[in-house]
Amino acid sequence: MVLDDKILDEILEYLDKSMNNLAKEAFENLELEGGFQGVEDFLQNQYDIRLENLLSAKKSSIHHLESSMKNKVIQRKQLVFENITNQYQN
Repeated sequence: MVLDDKILDEILEYLDKSMNNLAKEAFENLELEGGFQGVEDFLQNQYDIRLENLLSAKKSSIHHLESSMKNKVIQRKQLVFENITNQYQN
């Protein structure tokens, strides 16, 4: 299935909220090895997994997205992790 921008935006909005909630829980507990970097690595991995699961639910995949949509995903992921870093690294 080819996704349109509206559906991708909805997926990314949901993913943003999901990752912020997960980051809050992860940094409050900090039970992962590796300190801050370990938590960030865990969150990066979770982002990719959750994105692919959300796309799969729409009968799609990151590999099926147009180049501009892939760029949007990459930029959004960078923004989410910049926000997470700024919020929790201090």
